[in-house]
Amino acid sequence: MTDKTVALPGHAGFIKNNLRNYGMLLSLFAIMLFFQVMTDGTLLQPLNLTNLVLQNSYIVIMALGMLLIIVTGHIDLSVGSVAGFVGAVAAVLMVRYHIAYPLAFIACLLVGALIGAAQGYWVAYFKIPSFIVTLAGMLVFKGLALAILAGQSVGPFPPTFQKLSSGFIPELFPGAGTLYPTSLLIGAVLAVALVYTSAKSRMRQASHGIEVEPFAFFVAKSAVLFAVIVFFAGLIASHRGLPNVLVIMTALIALYGFVTTRTVIGRHIYAIGGNARAASLSGIKTERLTFLTFVNMGVLAALAGLVFAARLNTATPKAGAGFELDVIAACFIGGASAYGGVGRVGGAVIGAMIMGVMNNGMSILGIGIDYQQVIKGLVLLGAVCLDVYNQRR
Repeated sequence: MTDKTVALPGHAGFIKNNLRNYGMLLSLFAIMLFFQVMTDGTLLQPLNLTNLVLQNSYIVIMALGMLLIIVTGHIDLSVGSVAGFVGAVAAVLMVRYHIAYPLAFIACLLVGALIGAAQGYWVAYFKIPSFIVTLAGMLVFKGLALAILAGQSVGPFPPTFQKLSSGFIPELFPGAGTLYPTSLLIGAVLAVALVYTSAKSRMRQASHGIEVEPFAFFVAKSAVLFAVIVFFAGLIASHRGLPNVLVIMTALIALYGFVTTRTVIGRHIYAIGGNARAASLSGIKTERLTFLTFVNMGVLAALAGLVFAARLNTATPKAGAGFELDVIAACFIGGASAYGGVGRVGGAVIGAMIMGVMNNGMSILGIGIDYQQVIKGLVLLGAVCLDVYNQRR
């Protein structure tokens, strides 16, 4: 009895201190369950689940870069226009000038990096508010995309480029019927790797005297995580297997998760967001890191623009319109603080998935785009209000 009496406050305290992190997961689960019921099971149909991944891949990719921008205390309103502009550049290079896909791909990423560098330079070294710089960038690159496309859609793209978004990983076990075992195996391996990494991280934190989640709670969470990943991998494997873009997303999520939690650069970025002046006085090169976060954002916006263009198989003057709203909303819904210094890669991904599930579910239900915007706006406002409440508590 004594052990139970002591353990309960520990469990309650841990859950209370981490309520926001786990609250996001519970919110995603609740939203998915709601739309699964309301759509009569359509939401989690293998075909729709694959489409959900394809439709939101570019939002997830840009959310990873936007998270670092927000953590440093800035914002980037130009990401949608940059994505559309880079898609237009890709169309001109590959469709009009017939430049090989790999060369055009690299050139487009370099264009994104240069755009990020140009904007980051004004923000980091001239101290011009990022809101103003990127608002100007949004207008500039929206106009440039319209100019280089001459107001017309340009396409189609080469088949190899289309596979960036519409292709699937090759199957190593052909003739397996309606199931793609390779995709299911990859999902299972990923689930085991995540559980193993989580266990190692918990052991490392405990060895350094850092408070960790109760063991029973950790085991339950790991079991649920494993089951969910294998379940969704099974659903996707029953359609056409893992989309190429999902593999790209997973690799990027792992990379940015590692950078933000296990590297000096990641710790410095959070230090800048917490207190830029104190970080500078402690020897952190705040201007250079701020500059690099914008360069990184430009590259990811370019990649997202390429993925989106490959999915549409054409470049249009209005491509990327409104992307910045979904990307910023994903970060804030996922727990990033409007004050800077707070935010996690996992949270940004969950926020992006919440936005994606809401968009997909409301579209299936036939809710008009007008009311979709209203609902998403209220969700974003609620997330920011929760952040402000936590800051003042």
